[in-house]
Amino acid sequence: MWTRFWNFLDWCFFGPASVGPGRKARLVRGLSYPYAVVRDLARIDIKLRAMSLVYTTLLSLVPLAAFSFAILKIFDARRDLRPVVYQFFSALGPAGATELTSRVMDFANSVSGGVVGSVGFALLAWTLVGTIKKVEDSFNFLWRVQQARSFGRRVTEYLTLIVVGPVILVSFIGMSRRALGSAPIRELGHLPLLDMLTAAGVKLAPYVVVTASFTALYLFVPNTRVRWRPALIGALVAGVLWAAVGHVFTAFVVHSTRLTIVYAGFAFVVAALLWTYLGWLILLAGAQLSFYVQNPTYLRLGLQELKLSSIEIEQLALRLMYLVGRTYVTGGKRWSVNGLATELGLPGIAVAQTVTTLESAGLLVVTEDEELLPARDIGHIAISEIMEIARNQRSGHFSPRAVSIPSVDRLIATIDEARRGHCGELTLRDLVEEPPRPTLTLAAGNRG
Repeated sequence: MWTRFWNFLDWCFFGPASVGPGRKARLVRGLSYPYAVVRDLARIDIKLRAMSLVYTTLLSLVPLAAFSFAILKIFDARRDLRPVVYQFFSALGPAGATELTSRVMDFANSVSGGVVGSVGFALLAWTLVGTIKKVEDSFNFLWRVQQARSFGRRVTEYLTLIVVGPVILVSFIGMSRRALGSAPIRELGHLPLLDMLTAAGVKLAPYVVVTASFTALYLFVPNTRVRWRPALIGALVAGVLWAAVGHVFTAFVVHSTRLTIVYAGFAFVVAALLWTYLGWLILLAGAQLSFYVQNPTYLRLGLQELKLSSIEIEQLALRLMYLVGRTYVTGGKRWSVNGLATELGLPGIAVAQTVTTLESAGLLVVTEDEELLPARDIGHIAISEIMEIARNQRSGHFSPRAVSIPSVDRLIATIDEARRGHCGELTLRDLVEEPPRPTLTLAAGNRG
């Protein structure tokens, strides 16, 4: 039942109604982005990753605060860390946020003071690094990145994030407070308009910090090139959702008496678990949206596994090489993976896999600007070679056992020989330079 329901919605958002330059088609295409994110959130993959991140987040919160304490102690700015932790738990209401913030800060102060010893501190550091690794894996999953960072890059970038991140965040908060508390601002604050602007700025500051933090995560955490515009769009939407859901959750926690009655002293802990889960779900939804903004060809496929038949793979390889070869001959803007995916109406992963196969076979070259060029003169690229490479593309999961069946082997050899004979000496240049054939039309007098 649910499968048919989602298939119907896919047809509504990606069917004939989304094609064309009209206002209705543009509206449907615009609505397809939030629909695709909601559709993916309804499936289990993102939910499981958010649940996993809840556990690791609560384990790493104290180590992160302890490391931040140790770093900010150098700048005598440890007190500025408390508002950041409070903002994280602000959705739990004033009482819950104050209590949990005090506990986290006390634990972090004890850890940074050397209570746990070197072995315990190393275990906490390992927990923190493992949390960042899980965040990276989740973002790579949403961005369809197969290759994670190397161990060397991981250590270097993670340490940079742990050291520089708290300094930048607390420095921003500290400078904002000093700027608002300076004498010129206090004197100007007596003016009604500036007083209103200052009050609005204080209210908007947490959301600006959340959006900026989300943008930085979307830009730098995935092990791929993310453009700033998709990252900013995803961060803005996630920031608005964070604020809206936070207000609703705060009202639920403050006015819900059943939660306190059922869980008694553990009510704040349960509320913290729920809020952390919702927070990660929002963060991952924003990352998914930023991915779709940068790669709109994935909208219809979503998180489903792409499966192309052997005939579709052959046709894709030939069309891809034809388009790249035609641009090579006629000039003009060179093709990229995303451009070819849009032109051919396929998800980018299908084109990317075929491009990788053709590049490994020495038929294509991918430039630093992610543009595609023939690896050699197209007059020396045989059509039979392209088809042979496409036919021999393997999934990499297993290698079938070679079993000799004479009758089947003879049939396969005959089919291969007929295919090679039909292609003959035909090259990619012959295919590109072939003149279009005139279409057959019937004169009006000959009809009927």
